[in-house]
Amino acid sequence: MVKVGIIGVGTVGSSVVNILQKNRDIIKARAGKEIVPVLGIVKNLDKTRDLDIKLSDNIDDVLEDESIDIVVELMGGVEAPLEVVKKALAKNKAVVTANKAMLAYHRYELQQYAKEIPIGFEASVAGGIPIIKALREGLSANHIESIKGIMNGTCNYMLTKMMKEGVAFDVILKEAQDLGYAEADPSFDIGGFDAAHKLLILASIAYGIDAKPEDILIEGIENINKEDIFFANEFGYSIKLLTIAKKTDDAVELRVHPALIDRNAMIAKVDGVMNGVSVVGDCVGETMYYGPGAGGDATASSVISDIIDIVRNGSNSPMLGFKNILENSVLKLKKADDIFTKYYIRIEVEDRIGVLSKISNILGDHDISINSFIQKQSSDTQNATLLFSTHQCFEKNIQNAIHDLGACDFIRKNPVMIRIEE
Repeated sequence: MVKVGIIGVGTVGSSVVNILQKNRDIIKARAGKEIVPVLGIVKNLDKTRDLDIKLSDNIDDVLEDESIDIVVELMGGVEAPLEVVKKALAKNKAVVTANKAMLAYHRYELQQYAKEIPIGFEASVAGGIPIIKALREGLSANHIESIKGIMNGTCNYMLTKMMKEGVAFDVILKEAQDLGYAEADPSFDIGGFDAAHKLLILASIAYGIDAKPEDILIEGIENINKEDIFFANEFGYSIKLLTIAKKTDDAVELRVHPALIDRNAMIAKVDGVMNGVSVVGDCVGETMYYGPGAGGDATASSVISDIIDIVRNGSNSPMLGFKNILENSVLKLKKADDIFTKYYIRIEVEDRIGVLSKISNILGDHDISINSFIQKQSSDTQNATLLFSTHQCFEKNIQNAIHDLGACDFIRKNPVMIRIEE
């Protein structure tokens, strides 16, 4: 028998307990041993919970219990759970965590600290989608050329409604909050930070690169409006909050931001609260992974898959996918200024003669050429909204051009830029 202690018995923790008990026969058949949840840690013992498991509000009750083999950490946060996980490892207990924020900052530290003690973290990225196992095991013979993911259900739900129904950003944000998809303070989701944490975890497995959230380009969806939706629909794009990891020579670019993508691409068809990840390997080509990115049962499914894997295989699988560092192939993080792609720009201007020529000259001064252009009249007839797409250029150039445009006297609002990913 393998005994499991769960620290944090909320939505996911409760699902872990219920699934382990409800599906104990098939889990035992697949793991080779019976897996039993024996103790759960909660903040408030007075809260009513329909769970058949002993509860405590003292984390040490799990950490100090020598009969508990595996600790499931579902606390949330960064530094406090890090210390809990270290204490569990020091007691020679295997750990399973769904904590993407902790891993975004401390995954390499934990790998070194754990040594041969297994740490499972499938549930930290894309909920019920087994993307970590796919990268670490199924695609282990491949050099990973790129990863593109939709890994925040809140943003994807909002953008899908905006694209398909024309709902305004503020309206759909309120709806997402009412439905429980968005928090009262939604900035972590709509600002791109949640998706960035997940991207960093995948990048470590794919490329062995140690980057922190502060090291990469992160932008959210808060500036997207009806004009951007119009342009996307007009030119055959979808707008998604996209996580991107892309290898070029000895560098990897890591970025999270809204992107215009071809509406016929597989990743563009991931709608609503669902998640999707496209991975391109040099041997296999493109593979696509789709499923629920959150929710108690879906995330618990990934937690339990790690528990079963630990019971089956012990410490045979390396945490971040590499048992040895590849000689002469240490990859570096590409600077954001060196990103080379196409761009969309929205500019609200005073509608007068010569404005378009001045904009073209500023873009040309920064080696940016215009690919397509639409002018839309504003409700205020003295102003117009100009929508451009560009040919490929460097990020540094587009940023400098936007800075110069923003200083012009004919600009009515700060220009907005969205990258086009093909």
